[in-house]
Amino acid sequence: MIIAEEHPLTPDLELLFQRHTADMHADTPPESIHMMDKGALAAPGIRFFVLRDAGEPLAMGAYKPIDTTHAEIKSMHVLTEARGRGLSKAMLDHLVSAARAEGFTRLSLETGVQPTFVAARALYGRAGFQDCPPFEGYSDDPNSVFMTKMLA
Repeated sequence: MIIAEEHPLTPDLELLFQRHTADMHADTPPESIHMMDKGALAAPGIRFFVLRDAGEPLAMGAYKPIDTTHAEIKSMHVLTEARGRGLSKAMLDHLVSAARAEGFTRLSLETGVQPTFVAARALYGRAGFQDCPPFEGYSDDPNSVFMTKMLA
């Protein structure tokens, strides 16, 4: 398995984006969906990574700077058929390491409260992320959980 920085508009990533979008819309009210589409993830400054096994894209994740010390995880997703193999942890560990290497001292995220997000919240908690108030650009939302981790 290889995790590498890639361009989000790469054609063979379409299934990842379709599944991610479907999951985000499955049980979250539209006004509480805060995902970035592939076009938004192509913006300058955003670091986008893909985990591939034998060339097949199985997972993705990104982070975007909020300021010079704080970044936000975006669009973490593992294909359903590839879950249970530790790929989410591998991607999260990679995002944390890349953000730390880039000089960020805090990494935050927004995720959902719905059953779809139970495993994600548990993963983030095991990785040392703690609940926090809404951060840059967010407001209180009963459908959102905000988490953060200090990297320094």
